[in-house]
Amino acid sequence: MDKTGEFEALRPLLFSIAYRILGSVSEAEDAVQESWLRFDTSSTRPVSAKAFLSATVTRIAIDVLRSARVRREEYAGPWLPEPLLDDPYEDPVRAAELADSVSMAALLLLERLSPLERSVFVLREVFAFGFDEVATAVGRSEAACRQLLVRARRHMHEGRPRFVADRQERHDLAEKFFGAMSRGDVDGLRNLLSADVQLVGDGGGKAPLLARAVAGAENVARLLATIRPLMTSTGVTFEPREVNGQPGALFRDRDGLVLRVMALDVLDGRVRVIRSVINPDKLGHLGPVADPWAVHREVREVRGRAR
Repeated sequence: MDKTGEFEALRPLLFSIAYRILGSVSEAEDAVQESWLRFDTSSTRPVSAKAFLSATVTRIAIDVLRSARVRREEYAGPWLPEPLLDDPYEDPVRAAELADSVSMAALLLLERLSPLERSVFVLREVFAFGFDEVATAVGRSEAACRQLLVRARRHMHEGRPRFVADRQERHDLAEKFFGAMSRGDVDGLRNLLSADVQLVGDGGGKAPLLARAVAGAENVARLLATIRPLMTSTGVTFEPREVNGQPGALFRDRDGLVLRVMALDVLDGRVRVIRSVINPDKLGHLGPVADPWAVHREVREVRGRAR
């Protein structure tokens, strides 16, 4: 197989590694492309294309993450990962495990780790790389990588919920949630939410959004039930989709342009966190993006006429 064929066969794996390290689709795609350029221009043919490319994309992602962390500290409002509707790396045997590792909750936990800890954790825990491969990828000894993994596991374990819903339970609950939301059913929504549920939005200062997270089943249920009819009256539609391996939905304006993505965290039979990404800079990979301010103005006009 020539270099192009080897690279294309490994592209899904490389993207999946880079995305889990970076939490950004656009940055992961750039890291994969840069890996190709280095592979293509290498004067020698590596013994293992997988080892060479995996190490290369990891090092690039580490460098990008170090600079990205500074930008995220200055981010306007809550920062959420760029939503991923389809993980290109397919492994039927480990499908559920891989889906959980790319959830927004998991990616936000990974944000607590240093770039090296995060990379070691992703390579070893998610993709089962050997310690020799991990050490080569991050430029540290195997002993150092083992210590990095111990620290990463501890941080990840401390932040994970004790009880996680299975895939079918999440799907069933999401179907009820979006059904109640589409009807504006406050009681139906309230019964599906945990008492301490949170609604968190990421507008990045580039889209109208709540000033802060909304907490509590009553507050969240009433907000969702109020907003949904207003969105419907302005032609906003949504389609249930799997977002980062979890139940969610993709929202479009009346022209079919991408407006926002919503993802649900399900725990112990209830929706625990609702995450909404409306920053247009984080949605471009999903298709042409709507003008969130224009939709917001139309919603306000509809609300004003209804009073």
